[in-house]
Amino acid sequence: MNNMLSGKTALITGAARGIGKAIALKFASEGANIAFTDLVLNDDMAAGLEATRQEIEAVGVTCRAYAGNAADFAQTEEIVAKIKEDFGTIDILVNNAGITKDGLMLRMSEQQWDQVIQVNLKSAFNFIHACVPVMMRQRAGNIINMASVVGVHGNAGQANYAASKAGLIALAKSIAQEMGPRGIRANAIAPGFIETAMTAALPEEVREEWKKKIPLRRGGQVEDIANVALFLASDLSSYVSGQVIQVDGGMNT
Repeated sequence: MNNMLSGKTALITGAARGIGKAIALKFASEGANIAFTDLVLNDDMAAGLEATRQEIEAVGVTCRAYAGNAADFAQTEEIVAKIKEDFGTIDILVNNAGITKDGLMLRMSEQQWDQVIQVNLKSAFNFIHACVPVMMRQRAGNIINMASVVGVHGNAGQANYAASKAGLIALAKSIAQEMGPRGIRANAIAPGFIETAMTAALPEEVREEWKKKIPLRRGGQVEDIANVALFLASDLSSYVSGQVIQVDGGMNT
């Protein structure tokens, strides 16, 4: 019996760790070959990129890692051209690359605003722009933008992050309308409080306050996001496009 993504090639940005890595492993376990990107600024990051590649490949699929800055348009064009050369197709694109530079609006610098918009939102434009021609020729494709519940509801102290994530939702909805006639679907996932290295670094009292706001009274796991991404990437969601799915334990119902 074939796996859900057998024969597919998935490109996932920012996937050396965290949610992106979980999605890559989930897709690989369902038969997809994996191309993933991440920023490499030092030897430790390069080692992390290779370690993730080996872990994914051990699942039994082809996996290649590409170091690069997702916010750089020219680099993205080069990376996608190389992936097309290496794999032949790009069936699924997950725009997961992202950073935070939190601060209240009155104290937020122009640099904090620009960096978050560039990495979180412009990177998605870059990869969609490069991948859509490939998907159009195939007359099939699947784009998933990793947004956030703060992109739906906003959050004090995260105006830049919330704006970038709201932009990812609107981008997915627009691409769904624009590219639907070419067989390309686009959706967004809006995670809530997910247990990652980033959230683990928060003070315990902050984490507990978060959990009190969640009806399920716990944070989500990266696998919870990966499972929804698998649904959106597979034929189980073949008539789902232009949607945003909140994965937040009921916190923003």
